[in-house]
Amino acid sequence: MISNYLNPNVTETNASEQENGTLLSPFQRKLLLKNLEEDLRPEFQRRIRIMLLADSGHSQAEICQTLNCSNETARYWIYTARIGQAHNWHELSIGRPKRVNEEYLNRLEELVNQSPRDCGYPFTRWTAKWLGKHLAKELNIEIGERHINRLLKKMGLSTRQNTLETDKQFQSDRGVFPKGNRPGIVIGNLSYTCEPTSVDFRLFPIEKEY
Repeated sequence: MISNYLNPNVTETNASEQENGTLLSPFQRKLLLKNLEEDLRPEFQRRIRIMLLADSGHSQAEICQTLNCSNETARYWIYTARIGQAHNWHELSIGRPKRVNEEYLNRLEELVNQSPRDCGYPFTRWTAKWLGKHLAKELNIEIGERHINRLLKKMGLSTRQNTLETDKQFQSDRGVFPKGNRPGIVIGNLSYTCEPTSVDFRLFPIEKEY
């Protein structure tokens, strides 16, 4: 069965042999097999074949030996298939794959709860795209926007949750206040520092009446 996925001429027709896979849905399996028909980079082909072989019941050790890949690479893409993310085979950078860890999740939560301005960005609201870009730069872990949104949902977070507070602070910094919330002028706060001085009327000529 392994030879089916190592054959460079493999086509969608092979999907019928794997209708009862252990990790992939029939649609995911069919899509991966279709992608193998394209002229993909060797690394991308390996990722797809790892998931297909794992889906057909082969162990991690068998996959590593067959595809000549590291245990970590095989483990990562088997895990990716298991959590339903097989369609992300082309989204992560080439090289040693890194998975989302506790440090990543903690930092994600910190960023969502602070303004992007604190990180040097000109905008006042995070998006999944910019969260992913920033975390990729900080932690060298790249994941797609959809995955970021799924993580936020699981953590009970949203990129919109601090928008109101951020906007209020932005308005305050610029001296712009919502109607009804403008700061009033308190006369008592004004100090009277000048005393009246006398006027020398001799400085002003007096016109005579005729």
